Amino acid sequence: MIFVNLPVTDLDRAKAFYAALGFENNAQFTDETAAAMVIEENIVVMLLTREKFSSFLAGPAGDPAEATAVLNAISAASREEADALLSRALDNGGKPWRPAQDHGFMYGTSWADPDGNVWEAVWMDPAAVEG
Repeated sequence: MIFVNLPVTDLDRAKAFYAALGFENNAQFTDETAAAMVIEENIVVMLLTREKFSSFLAGPAGDPAEATAVLNAISAASREEADALLSRALDNGGKPWRPAQDHGFMYGTSWADPDGNVWEAVWMDPAAVEG
């Protein structure tokens, strides 16, 4: 499994944002300091209050609103799905990050969540992936 751990300033706002993207909350691993948002069976976004996030670190936590440290990318089944994810993100408090990238065989959209964590939705033409 892959767990993407993200610091957030407002856990309820972050849970609502990721639910609007279509991610499902796993209540078993959710409390007042963290929320497990399931993208798919083996990929979970752990939303952690900044205090909880910092408890896992050896040094200080960076602020994603100030500097991008990681790009989180998820596959989209089509160009339309990539556009729909972007639209849902922007409609629910996300911010545009970079313009859509269209390389013909690959297309992607990107946004920052309300805390500044960056996401991309990327579609690749299956024929190009096959070689």
